[in-house]
Amino acid sequence: MATRALITENAAEFRDALPDGGVLLGLDLGTKTIGIATCDAGWSFATAGKTLAKGKFARDKSALEAICKDRGVAGVVIGLPLNMDGSAGPRAQASRSFARNLVQQDIGLGLPVLLWDERWSTTSAERDLIAQDLSRAKRAERIDSHAAAVILQGAIDRLAGGIL
Repeated sequence: MATRALITENAAEFRDALPDGGVLLGLDLGTKTIGIATCDAGWSFATAGKTLAKGKFARDKSALEAICKDRGVAGVVIGLPLNMDGSAGPRAQASRSFARNLVQQDIGLGLPVLLWDERWSTTSAERDLIAQDLSRAKRAERIDSHAAAVILQGAIDRLAGGIL
């Protein structure tokens, strides 16, 4: 499916691993769910997708693999939940571990992965959903995939011409 296995927090390095652009998959990893978003191949806009109930890695990978195959995904952007002071806590370590599994040729997707600072992504997604006048129940259903779209949009804005 992909070029070279890479995990980076550097947008320029990730962009260089995807010289022809391509559809990206954005993930917001929670303890119970995985929010999913995708973007167009030209890195213009991110769109919220579905939310997966998080399970064993093999099952999660299988669901993500189906999306990657269906959409022709070239790389993955995973939200990195840093603390407000920029330090990494247990959730950030869990995201890094998930990324390591995703790049492994034998068990993963083998796609390049960009770890993207996701501070304030859920708050931003919540504000957007409130602005759409969605009920609390509807917001709860959609928050993770919308947070994934916020994460992915931030990354593609940087990749497509923002300051690297």
